[in-house]
Amino acid sequence: MSVLKSAFWQPHALSLLRIVAGFTFSLHGLQKVLGLFGGIGNPGAAAPFLSRLWMAGVLETVGGGLILLGLFTRPVAFVLCGEMAAAYYLQHAPRGPWPIQNGGELAVLYCFLFLYLCAAGTGPWSLDRLVRRK
Repeated sequence: MSVLKSAFWQPHALSLLRIVAGFTFSLHGLQKVLGLFGGIGNPGAAAPFLSRLWMAGVLETVGGGLILLGLFTRPVAFVLCGEMAAAYYLQHAPRGPWPIQNGGELAVLYCFLFLYLCAAGTGPWSLDRLVRRK
């Protein structure tokens, strides 16, 4: 197979998309749970323990890490897709009808990215693939 054909690169691009998405998504969780990367609101502030925002942060931290590793990708992506849909409708939609106006662009983008991962899977670079081989 020629390395110039898109069929060769497509699965690897899927893995790369999954890895980058999982990494960046987990950073949002660490920001909420541990107050890293500027925290929420005040510098270094974390969400109150067991609050809805804290629980979202746990989902984002753990789920983002699992997506990054490519472990249980399809079910985790399904849960995270739902989390992002709920986040959009609970937090962003009340502020206005358009994602560009209500600050919900990332929620919408992550929602559909995780929906895509539910359908497409992990790509070749994942722990799911290693587990299936054994």
